[in-house]
Amino acid sequence: MTPPEITISTHRGADILPFLHDAARLRISVFRAWPYLYEGTMEHEAEYLRTYAAAPDAVLVVARSSTSVVGVSTAIPLIREPDSVQAPFRNAGIPPESVFYFGESILDPAWRGRGIGVRFFTERERCARATPGIQLAAFCAVDRLPSDPRRPPDYQPLDSFWQHRGFSRTHLQTHFTWLEIGSPAPTSQSLTFWTKPIPNP
Repeated sequence: MTPPEITISTHRGADILPFLHDAARLRISVFRAWPYLYEGTMEHEAEYLRTYAAAPDAVLVVARSSTSVVGVSTAIPLIREPDSVQAPFRNAGIPPESVFYFGESILDPAWRGRGIGVRFFTERERCARATPGIQLAAFCAVDRLPSDPRRPPDYQPLDSFWQHRGFSRTHLQTHFTWLEIGSPAPTSQSLTFWTKPIPNP
């Protein structure tokens, strides 16, 4: 259950604009940690997030405390994403126009384990079901070896959380390029898709 001091709101298209700075700030902070090790910049994040603000059917779910935005979660029809994200589905015989892509769920560590992540999935799935033609929800997660020496000893993968939400790991993969902490240049990273059937009303 969401803490009573947290407000959850869902925004679409241009209504996302007021939250772009907070979304960028949280992405840089949260994705800096394992397993992404992402060295982000506000400029790059603003450019990435404007894709959502420009799409009338994109979704931004916002979690706010009394003083600040503590988490955001994005979703968008897959056909709005670059071909590198669409291609794995198309090549597998899954029409991209039938997929709703869940971009990310990012939450301040101080607020984790209190039901907000569940609400992020619930709200995005509700929006996916309300979008004509959607049959599948999907997101991707970075692939890391368990033996990677950078992996924190207390790290807990989110696989069981995603499975409990009805998602299954697939064989579909894509690649994104980003600058890792401590690296001299951006490198290509492998990510695997997880999917969940979305009943068509």
